[in-house]
Amino acid sequence: MAQKTKRSSETPLMKQYHQIKSKHPDALLLFRVGDFYETFGEDAKRAASVLGIVLTKRANGAASFVELAGFPHHSLDTYLPKLVRAGMRVAICDQLEDPKTTKKIVKRGVTELVTPGVSYNDVVLKQGSNNFLAAICMGKAAHGIAFLDISTGEFMVAEGSKKYLDKLLQSLKPSEVLYQKDQRIRFNELFGDKLNRFALEDWVYTDDFANDLLLKHFGTSSLKGFGITDLTTGIIAAGAALHYLHETKHDQVQHISSITRLEESDYVWMDKFTIRNLELFASPHDDAVTLLSVLDQTRSPMGARLLKRWLALPLKDKKTIDQRLDVVEYLVNDETLLSDLKQNIANVGDLERLISKVAVNRILPREVVQLKNALIAIEPIRAATSKSKLKGLKSIGSSLDPCSIVIEKIQNEIQEEPPALLHKGNVISDGISKELDELREIAFSGKDYLMKIQAREVEATGISSLKISFNNVFGYYIEVTNRHRDKVPDTWIRKQTLVNAERYITEELKEYESTILGAEEKIQVLEMRLYEALVQSLQKHVRTVQQNAILIAKLDCLCSFATIAQKNRYVKPTLSEENVLDIKLGRHPVIEHELPLGEEYIANDVYLDAEQEQILIITGPNMSGKSALLRQTALIVIMAQMGSYVPARSAVIGVVDKIFTRVGASDNISSGESTFMVEMNETASILNNLSDRSLVILDEIGRGTSTYDGISIAWAITEYMHEHPAAKPRTLFATHYHEMNELTNKLPRVKNFNVSVKEVGGKVIFLRKLTPGGSEHSFGIQVAKMAGIPQIIILRANEIMAQLEKTHSDFSGANPGSIKKSIKNNGATQLNFFELNDPMMEEIKDKLDKLDLNTLTPIEAMMKLAEFKKLLDQQ
Repeated sequence: MAQKTKRSSETPLMKQYHQIKSKHPDALLLFRVGDFYETFGEDAKRAASVLGIVLTKRANGAASFVELAGFPHHSLDTYLPKLVRAGMRVAICDQLEDPKTTKKIVKRGVTELVTPGVSYNDVVLKQGSNNFLAAICMGKAAHGIAFLDISTGEFMVAEGSKKYLDKLLQSLKPSEVLYQKDQRIRFNELFGDKLNRFALEDWVYTDDFANDLLLKHFGTSSLKGFGITDLTTGIIAAGAALHYLHETKHDQVQHISSITRLEESDYVWMDKFTIRNLELFASPHDDAVTLLSVLDQTRSPMGARLLKRWLALPLKDKKTIDQRLDVVEYLVNDETLLSDLKQNIANVGDLERLISKVAVNRILPREVVQLKNALIAIEPIRAATSKSKLKGLKSIGSSLDPCSIVIEKIQNEIQEEPPALLHKGNVISDGISKELDELREIAFSGKDYLMKIQAREVEATGISSLKISFNNVFGYYIEVTNRHRDKVPDTWIRKQTLVNAERYITEELKEYESTILGAEEKIQVLEMRLYEALVQSLQKHVRTVQQNAILIAKLDCLCSFATIAQKNRYVKPTLSEENVLDIKLGRHPVIEHELPLGEEYIANDVYLDAEQEQILIITGPNMSGKSALLRQTALIVIMAQMGSYVPARSAVIGVVDKIFTRVGASDNISSGESTFMVEMNETASILNNLSDRSLVILDEIGRGTSTYDGISIAWAITEYMHEHPAAKPRTLFATHYHEMNELTNKLPRVKNFNVSVKEVGGKVIFLRKLTPGGSEHSFGIQVAKMAGIPQIIILRANEIMAQLEKTHSDFSGANPGSIKKSIKNNGATQLNFFELNDPMMEEIKDKLDKLDLNTLTPIEAMMKLAEFKKLLDQQ
């Protein structure tokens, strides 16, 4: 009752605001009031916080005051992106009528609901990235997912396990995810709570509703033509995504003209751990370079977007990969063609998003001219590729449509350099409309007419200094200096007195002003009508232009591959159906890219097959290059199966269907998982999904637990992969556990290699060269010395090492409980620095006594050494 009384005592404006806000409770409402967008109440507090604008209050009738924060309406493009990037849904409420035409409160309504996943705003969108809206339907056996980018018209659907959806979410990185409202708990269990998500009503997630919505949208009698009829949960997810567009007031979606199936079996499987570990798209390290940044030499935003998808989804089909590689080879060998194509592709720009704006009637005059210029740039691309002797390039050229009708229409009807906004005028070319030309003659040739009036009045009055001017207060006027005031005719009407002059109007000037202003208003209305008719005529060509955009994006990616191949001395890989991996002098594409000028990357050979060398056990100290070698092998395979040249002297790649990596795990504290648990989760994902054509990269398995547990786990995992009944995955296994070298004597397809180092005068030189045979020395103490650990600790570490080498030379006879005992009982070898009367030394001694070396991992040992160093540095 109190709330009702409060609302009834509000001002009419605030009553209207609350009526509209009640329909969009989950969105921040930008409420247009005059020349400002205002926010009220809790929305105002959120807006002020995110945008850094002033939070104030305004009177609200008898309902006291309400919080207020706003900004000028012309600053919408500045502030809207900040709200959306903060994860907010923003309802834009505009005035639906001219305030001058009504004496009541202005009618208002929400004209657009902008969300993180649904936006056309160029400032919100990132040029080289898709802005996907994802919808998930959780089923009993399989889950469905749809990805929709309203700014480009791309629509994709898939179905599969939780792991497959996880991989797609990690790869395509949607800005917003939709899910079923009553499935919130299950959604969190499957996909976590880090995604920017929004819940839809349960009735949206039904078969009939989704099917009817998709059939109506595409105008078809079935979905068979799209090849998705068997994706039950996928279709429901796609229907939810389309429904959300309607809910957010995005009803003009004819540019979403097709839906593509993302078939899991078509692409190389890389789980989210692998995508993260290989740093394909992002790195946890500041300013780190990713594989994407090395590969991306695209010249158009749509090419950049497609390249990301190619990297996320490497191909398994040898024929398609070879077709891409053949085009790259042709371009590498024809530098003139490559240079010309790159230049023209740059001129095409973002054709994909431009034509989408045409489809939804949101294209601005200058963007229409950009569309014309983009289509003009396609013609030389079409001509050059059509002449190519290579079938792959020739097919691209023959499929491009020059769109001459569109070009001609824009050239004829739009000014060469129109204003950015339609209401600024002078958008439509002369000669298109006789009525428009006549109105322009009246409105814009008035200067000559006014000069004639001025000359006539000078002659009639004898006032030589008389002049006719205009201002916004009272329009056209005649200005006369005080010196000639007595010559002014009685028919003139005085409007303003200045210090040195008087200003007058005449009936003739007022009539002329009325004529001009009327003409300007008519021009604006007529230009708007003609412009809208032009845009509607362009909508007939949306599908054709979209097809051009797809082909240009593909060509852009292939030109990018050719460019990096020339620049970085990459070679064409040979794809094979054999289960082999033979890389000669392979290099890490990212590390090589970042080397100082003049420094050469030390290349290495890697050979793997299913018959002789299935598993390579690689030993060597930290900093020797083991991890780089492992990662570069996986990256070379990914690049090859994208259709790119690779950093090597030669490479024969037996087509891989799955790539698994287990490297560099860290604590997942927020989920309560230790280093070892993260490590085992990733390893379990590998072992439970092995196939005969898998590539497995393992780095330091078992290091998160005690030494003996770690060795046992690593040993058993290697045996499992060697003896697997259905798969012989090609595997690189880097380890500190030198005991693993014994496996080659027990398992015939396990081979030992080491990354060689050279010890000179107690110093270690890293040669970074992979050589046959195992390593018996980790050089851990030398590495610690290089890191700056105090000399006194290095000496003690050498003493302990000597004891361990005496008592534990054989892994098979090691007693897990004897290491610490051995150290404590060998009093004769204790160093005297602990006997000094030094509190700091005593503290370090106490800390060492409390250590359990059986459970101490190498990482923890290094951390302890760093802690001791810090204590000594403070002395």
